[in-house]
Amino acid sequence: MSIRKRKWTNARGVTKERWVVDYVDQHGHRRLKTFGTKKEADAWNVTAAHEVKHGVHTADSDSVTVAEGFDAWIEDCEANGLERGTIQQRRQHLNLHVKPFIGADKLSRLAMPRVVEFDGMLRDASRSLSMRRKVVTNLKTALAFCQGKGWVAQNVARDFKIRSDKRAEKVKLREGVDYPSRAEVRLLMNSAADGRDRALLITLVLTGLRASEARGLPWSNVDLEKAMIHVRQRADKWGTIGNPKSAAGVRDVPLAPMAVNVLRQWKAACPPSRANLVFPNGAGNVESHSNLRQRFWEPLQVKCGLTVDTGRKTPQGAPLLEGRHGIHKLRHVAASLFIAHLGWTPKRLQEVMGHSSIVMTFDLYGHLLEDRTGDQDAMMRLEAAITAA
Repeated sequence: MSIRKRKWTNARGVTKERWVVDYVDQHGHRRLKTFGTKKEADAWNVTAAHEVKHGVHTADSDSVTVAEGFDAWIEDCEANGLERGTIQQRRQHLNLHVKPFIGADKLSRLAMPRVVEFDGMLRDASRSLSMRRKVVTNLKTALAFCQGKGWVAQNVARDFKIRSDKRAEKVKLREGVDYPSRAEVRLLMNSAADGRDRALLITLVLTGLRASEARGLPWSNVDLEKAMIHVRQRADKWGTIGNPKSAAGVRDVPLAPMAVNVLRQWKAACPPSRANLVFPNGAGNVESHSNLRQRFWEPLQVKCGLTVDTGRKTPQGAPLLEGRHGIHKLRHVAASLFIAHLGWTPKRLQEVMGHSSIVMTFDLYGHLLEDRTGDQDAMMRLEAAITAA
């Protein structure tokens, strides 16, 4: 590598000068890089020489911006048939979190300190810990894609991890606060209209199915004789039937007698649908998640008084109330019932809930799996062993 001064006179007769770094990259290509001062050129030259030596240098002319690389990665995901909801989420991450902060940065100039700074920007902009982790994870994957394309020689975000207060993360789900209590569930079941609403509610409470899995469930996957639901598909946000959320989502879920009875009654009254769905909408198509929430779950909670004040007003001036719990919280109800009354092992709970990892099961329900009574009995035996004559 060499550094030289370049001088010239412009059309106005003014003498200009720049410092040029003349070098050959790890691929044998000659490159030129221009700077306003010798100090800048010297500093860059040291860094570039190190990168070339280790084969991780990318010239600016061969690189793209972070936003362009991220967008190309999303397009590749779309071309490979990735689920529509995932594509939408990644575009939101790009548009709302990446572009405003580091979207214009050249990949060739991106370094670990800049990634650390990026996380700080997200935190200062009030992005949640969960959102920051998702965005940075996507950034890592996008950079790996760009590396494969030759737009950047290394993934500078690969080893970056977001540290957090572990005590703040270990929030235990509380019955009646983070999900409906058993008394509230009984009230909801007693208040649900007969037919589809009651069958749907009891199915969700006693199986732990995701709402998307229930929306895409066909009668052919419901074995009432063997009291079993075979989860093999789901309906996405747009009503498209596809594979479950993950490979672990493909599972067989046992049915309690109450669920078998209510589904048998509903099957006799269920309107026909092209996909032979268990819970179709009025037109025989997949019920949308928004309709499920607005026409079934929200009104049912309001009817039962399980509401919170939004702080807004109705057109008539009355407080605008909304349901206290999202419909997904019924999965927590099911899991808590499985743990309290079935004595399942954590592995069995993971399988029935369709968790992709046992870590997720323990993170969500580890405190419910603790045997407090068993601990007390064990400590009494320990005391007896020490104090016995």
